[in-house]
Amino acid sequence: MIPVGRFVVTLMAAGLLAIPALATADGIMLIRAGAFWMGRDDGPPDEAPRHRLYVRDFWLERHKVTNAEFALFLNATGLRPPGGERRYDEDDADARIHRSGSRWVADPGFERHPVVEVSWFGARDYCVRTGRRLPTEAEWEKAARGDDHRPYPWGFAAPAPHLAVFGRVYNATESTDSRPAGASPYGVEDMLGNLREWTATILRPYPYRSDDGREPYTGATGRVVVRGASHDDPADSLGVTRRRSYDRRGADAGHHFVGFRCATSEDLGEMAPGGRPR
Repeated sequence: MIPVGRFVVTLMAAGLLAIPALATADGIMLIRAGAFWMGRDDGPPDEAPRHRLYVRDFWLERHKVTNAEFALFLNATGLRPPGGERRYDEDDADARIHRSGSRWVADPGFERHPVVEVSWFGARDYCVRTGRRLPTEAEWEKAARGDDHRPYPWGFAAPAPHLAVFGRVYNATESTDSRPAGASPYGVEDMLGNLREWTATILRPYPYRSDDGREPYTGATGRVVVRGASHDDPADSLGVTRRRSYDRRGADAGHHFVGFRCATSEDLGEMAPGGRPR
């Protein structure tokens, strides 16, 4: 039997396995336009059927948003907009951001951990503040699996501690950049494990269509899709096709196992040496 690593190298040399070239801009990764296989036929009914889907160019942040980053956002905007939904459950025992005098500060030692207890509305507002948006469900899955219908961002190998943060005790998150070996084909890290992630998509059956009313979720109707896996999920629940969702009440609350990262369709420009826009 040929070892998996040598087999992949052999396929690449033969031109049979396309590995996308990475493009980055200040911590955000370019997911190049193209078709990919979404869903699966050998799993839960809501993940079927497996179907081919084309996604346009977009950019997705390499790492989940951290406690330190979200603390800065709260200091700039406040806990909630006038008449709006609360962005962060600061009174939850799982929260890792607290007031210190008049300012919000990440708890010592958790500054670079992915932020927990952020509501869907808080995640949306944070992304808007940075000039970005939440990714759609299709964008998230394409960024996680590339175009070879792999079950995990890192490939076909079973989940292992050096690839993802999973099977932990309650609230045992780690730094967002602690598992580079588990990166997706596009260099996006931590897509399975640590925390699940909010998306901008209403839960509807497959095949996925962006023009059938499932985009975007606004909080008015439907259930919002959550993708990925958390630090306290077991290994057998990890997978890039796994779909979870929350109703309005769930979207309005923060959770100890849900975080987020932002995306954008804006052209960030030609890449200069070192991966930053010219």
